[in-house]
Order: sequence, then C-alpha cells, then structure tokens
Amino acid sequence: MAHTARDKEKLLIRVRRIRGQVEAVERALKEERECADVLQLVAACRGALNGLMAELVEGHIWFQVLDPERAKDSPQAAAAEELIDIVRAYLK
Repeated sequence: MAHTARDKEKLLIRVRRIRGQVEAVERALKEERECADVLQLVAACRGALNGLMAELVEGHIWFQVLDPERAKDSPQAAAAEELIDIVRAYLK
C-alpha cells in the first residue's frame, strides 16, 4: 500500500507505543494489580489500536479507493470524508 510506505515511520511509532501499552498490561497482570487498573490499561490499548485502524482505513480510502489525483473538492472526496468521519466515530 502506497500510503503505508509513505507514512511508514509515523505508523511504526504508533505500533511501538501500542507495544509499550501491551507490555504495561502484561506487567500489571504479573504484579497482580487491581482489576480496575488492568482494565484501564486494556482500554488504553484498545483506543490506541482503534486509532491505528482509523489511520490505516483513512489512508486506504484516499489512496486505494479514490484516485489520489482527483480534486479534493469533488463529490467523491466529500463522500470519502463522510465515510472517514463515520469510521472514526465507530472506532472511538
């Protein structure tokens, strides 16, 4: 995917942050921390993964579904923006 290659470093930074969050869940479980603390860490992981998913879906829409050369003010671009907003709202 062209957009993942273009945004590779930004995406890898997100993945590394997610890895750190998952490792924090593992540590919390090993340390037998309170359930509420573990659940909060898991919720943070889920939010981070959803953010990554939204970023990838948005790039996919702009670079694979639409023609990247198409004008940003075209009806297709407006529909893409609407779809991206819906996906982001769903993933929150």
